[in-house]
Amino acid sequence: MWRRPRQRDETPEDSLGKLGEDIAVRFLANEGFRIIDRNYRSPSGEIDIIAERDDVLHFIEVKTRSTLGQFSPEDAVNLEKRRHIRRVARDYLRPFRQPSPSTFDVVSVVLRPDGRIEILELHRDAFGWEE
Repeated sequence: MWRRPRQRDETPEDSLGKLGEDIAVRFLANEGFRIIDRNYRSPSGEIDIIAERDDVLHFIEVKTRSTLGQFSPEDAVNLEKRRHIRRVARDYLRPFRQPSPSTFDVVSVVLRPDGRIEILELHRDAFGWEE
């Protein structure tokens, strides 16, 4: 008998990540980005935010931390994560005959223990299509 897979419970990291994405979306909108999609999923995985600004398509990874530790949030976008994001971006672009120029960006969010924003940075062109 087929059973629906059990959904996993939301972890504190999931909640923190969602909060960071919400903060990033507001920040990007204030910076003139038009949000096209959030949590875009393809067979290859997920991209947090897809946005457009000045006729350029931005594939945006959001990294959120509750404290600024030894590493910055953007340091978590390692080689493997960049490859993953590129695959999803290719899936997204596949139906378009002539896609717009595109870039890969990272938004770093660090929150204080009281929930206030300590760091909110957009790292444009954080990596390219090739390694």
